[in-house]
Parts: sequence; C-alpha cells; structure tokens
Amino acid sequence: MKHSGQIFFGIAALLGAVLVLIACAPAPEPATQTITSAPVEEEDVPTMTVEEATAQLFAAAIANDVDAATEALKNDAQLEARDGDGRTPLVAATKTNSAAVAKALLEAGADPNAKDNLQDSAYLYAGAEGLDEILVETLKHGADVTSTNRYGGTALIPASEHGHVSTVKILIDAGVPVNHINNLHWTALHEAIVLGTGSPAHIETVRLLIEGGADVTIADGNGVSPRDLAASRGYREIVALIDAAS
Repeated sequence: MKHSGQIFFGIAALLGAVLVLIACAPAPEPATQTITSAPVEEEDVPTMTVEEATAQLFAAAIANDVDAATEALKNDAQLEARDGDGRTPLVAATKTNSAAVAKALLEAGADPNAKDNLQDSAYLYAGAEGLDEILVETLKHGADVTSTNRYGGTALIPASEHGHVSTVKILIDAGVPVNHINNLHWTALHEAIVLGTGSPAHIETVRLLIEGGADVTIADGNGVSPRDLAASRGYREIVALIDAAS
C-alpha cells in the first residue's frame, strides 16, 4: 500500500506540473490577414486647355496625325470648331485628304454635313474630288446625299465632270438624285459631257449615269439636249450610249 501511495502522489505531481506549464505558456497570436486593395485607376487629367487642344486638332487634321488628333480629343478639343475659312477639323482633314484623321473624327461624332465658307462639307468635297476613302466614311456616318454645293449641285455633278468613275458609282449606289439640276441648269450627265473630255473615264461615267436612271431627254439651260451636246463635241461613243438609251 505504501508503494501504491507513492505512485499516486508522483502521478499527481506530474499532472500538476503539466497544468502549470500549460497555464504559463503564452497564448498564440491571432493569424494576421493581409488586405490588398484594388489598384486605383488614375483619371485622365487634361494636359492642355480646350483652346490648345482644338488648335492641335486642326494641325493634326492637316498633317493626318492620328495620334495627335486622339490626344487633342482626349483633352476636349472642339469637334465643330471653325477656322478662319469656316472649316471644321473634319473639313480641314478632307481638303488635305487626311483620310485616317477624317475617319477618327467621324467616329468621334464629327458632322459630315458641316460646311465651310465655300459651302463645302466633308461629304461634298470628298465626292467632288474623288476622295473615295473619306467619302465612304461620310456616308457611313450620316452624310446627306441631297445636300448641295455653292453651285446648287449634288456631289454627283462635279464627280461626273471630273470623270471619277469609282466615285460616281459610290454616289449613285448611295442614292444621290441622278437628275438633279444645278444653278447652271446642268445635270450630272450634262457636266460629264460639257465639262468632260470625252475620255474613257467620261464615257464610263455617262454609261453609269444612264444605267443609274439619268434622263437623256433633259435639255440644258439653252434647250440643247445631251445628245446634241455630245455630238457637237465629237464624242461619238457618248452619242451611241445616249442613242441606245433613247
């Protein structure tokens, strides 16, 4: 019994020591959680005034510098501002055949029908001068196919005069009135004959006009028919096209 009591007291002492060690042990520190915040996007801060941005936009339009134009637009450049000739940046871009900038301006909301002091819009000028890349973009962005220039003519009339065959086709397909009469009492057919040269391009232009619905019986302001105008100039191929359509 004496031996058993010693064992009991030994175990009790051991348990007591263990409990003391547990009580004295430092409490574990709570796990720390690292909180990462989402990166904050920096807001676009203007780097120039609106006036400076607009001036840069005009310069970019003339130089066909898309990067400079884009930067100007980010700094609130005025799309419909006017220069000394009444041109908007889009008209300025068109008159220098800056097609890339013209497209960017149209996509940014520039008005394809805004006219300068000469009554040229981007659409009208592109059509008259055969700038097909810009012309197509103006048509995509709401160009008015019935709008007229300072001579009271549609874009189709000067395009026909210059024998811009691809342009003529684009304009006819876009729905420009083929038989519109300008202030000189000429239709597109008249101008292709009177101001044309009878070249293969002008012959093809006449063919496209007739195919597109041109009325070969409409006389000019002096009462002269398109056939007689062509015959008097020796344009036999054009006479033949008109005869075939009569």
